[in-house]
Amino acid sequence: MTQIDRRTPDRPRPETVVRHYLPGGLEQGGGIGRLVGHIVTAPDQVGRHRVRDTRGPRWRPVRSGVALAGAMAVLIRDRLTCPARVQHIHVAGRGSTARKLLLTGLARAIGQPYLLHLHDFDYAADFLRRPAWQRRAVQRMFRAAERVIVLGARDRTTALDLLGVRPDRAVILRNAIPDPGPPGVRDDQTCRIVFLGQLGARKGVPELLAALADPAMARLPWMATLAGDGPVAAFRADAAGLGLQTRVTIPGWISGPQSRQLCAAGHILVLPSHGEGMAMAVIEGLAHGMAVVTTPVGAHPEVLSDGQTCLFVPAGDAAALAGALGRLITDHELRLQVSRAGRALYLSQMEMGRYVRALTALYHALSTQSAQQQVAA
Repeated sequence: MTQIDRRTPDRPRPETVVRHYLPGGLEQGGGIGRLVGHIVTAPDQVGRHRVRDTRGPRWRPVRSGVALAGAMAVLIRDRLTCPARVQHIHVAGRGSTARKLLLTGLARAIGQPYLLHLHDFDYAADFLRRPAWQRRAVQRMFRAAERVIVLGARDRTTALDLLGVRPDRAVILRNAIPDPGPPGVRDDQTCRIVFLGQLGARKGVPELLAALADPAMARLPWMATLAGDGPVAAFRADAAGLGLQTRVTIPGWISGPQSRQLCAAGHILVLPSHGEGMAMAVIEGLAHGMAVVTTPVGAHPEVLSDGQTCLFVPAGDAAALAGALGRLITDHELRLQVSRAGRALYLSQMEMGRYVRALTALYHALSTQSAQQQVAA
């Protein structure tokens, strides 16, 4: 556990300079929770962050309402006792936006500056589906933020063109993970394929199973592990129905250490997703020196290069996915080339130390600005 254990008293401390608000906290916050967990446990960052859950482990009307009310109370207390503290509010679409509209509305009412961090696979579509009055409220939330962190150029365009964020306030900061170290020697007799993510249609699990059941794949030496929460029993039944029960393991949700152990032994990271911002699973694959097969969605094509640092396949195309996996299984040199290039890309752009330095510089600027505003007032 880190010093952010919610069981400890949540008193303001001099070294605590940032407050994070996210759904599910570190344990049940999905990709956002993993990213924030990496931030708060980075060297020189332990003790400088607090995390507040705005939803609870899963959305439940009463429990989630209590969690949000608690977050709003903390925001008020910070305004009274630590007005220069950076309020880092993580937002995605759907219910996350509804909760953050209330939280940021309160922040504006009491004069508390805040930073918004947008995590979503397609926030523009979510925004445009909302009625006009909600769109206006969302725009007010984003326009009032001191800074808006986005995952890539596509999301920056959304922030500027749809949400009305000023260009000088929109910051691209891609996701990152700590360096697991250089990849070790892997057993090349059987190619190990790894999937990490929510089991479901958006992540492309149905077509992944279809690709693994392709007749051309039956002749190749491989095993696959599909790890993540969701309808685990249903996908196990689907795998068995396709005759994959001896080659595909679906363990359900796995812990961080289990995930790192799985990646350390894996050869290929596959994520045939239909929508992403910048997938944490892809970064895990790059960092562990696996050859990555994914789709050109979200910020992926802004960072990855097809045939060099990954193999891209069209979303929803099981035949193309089977072909890409088959190429990497049979062509050891190609797999090694892609994995080495991907690892180099990770070290140059998505390593946690670089990320934290950039984030810390942003925090410092906002904290200084807030302190100056307090003095002027």
